[in-house]
Amino acid sequence: MDKNQLGVQYMQDGNLEEAAKAFNDAIQENPNDPVAYINFGNVLSAVGDDEKALNFYQKALEVDENAAAAYYSIGTLLFTKDLFNEAKNMFETAMKKGLQSSDNYFMLGLTLVQLEQGKFALPYLQRSVELNKTDAEARFQYGLCLAQLELIDEALIQFEKCIELDPTHSDAYYNLGVSYAFQEDAVKALEMFNKALDIQPDHLLAGHAKKLVEGNQ
Repeated sequence: MDKNQLGVQYMQDGNLEEAAKAFNDAIQENPNDPVAYINFGNVLSAVGDDEKALNFYQKALEVDENAAAAYYSIGTLLFTKDLFNEAKNMFETAMKKGLQSSDNYFMLGLTLVQLEQGKFALPYLQRSVELNKTDAEARFQYGLCLAQLELIDEALIQFEKCIELDPTHSDAYYNLGVSYAFQEDAVKALEMFNKALDIQPDHLLAGHAKKLVEGNQ
């Protein structure tokens, strides 16, 4: 196993210190490999040192301007800082450089939603769930985007798939409830709001929606 693979294994195990050492060794052994810089940046980002992480991502691009994963990592970092236009540019560049991963499609879709461009976000979120059918959060965000565009029947399908994958996703139950309420099915709506509250008793939106539906019965 090479040093990069070893570092990734350490990261997956939550051992960031050993991961950093492995990636540092990888850089020393091959300073022209952008992957090691990106991986080291990901460790720094994981411990909250975004400024240093950015330096490593930029170093990766100095080594190879086509290192698509570096653009993705920079985009993710910018997204967490609410710099959505800048993040969008990075995710789009990553795609142009050949990164066709479900994560990149998902983050680009999510960024467009934040920029209130739901119609543009939709195909990217759809592609994300096509590439990774077991990602509950991608399903949820895709459903949310569909619901915001008033495509309620399609949204219901995605929220249902989300709770199949993650039965504890209280927000998916809440949004299922809203979708059923929109279709004037008060019984199903209440059932979903109650499930959301069973999972998360302090779910304010579900609690409020439940009272509204009960008040109208």
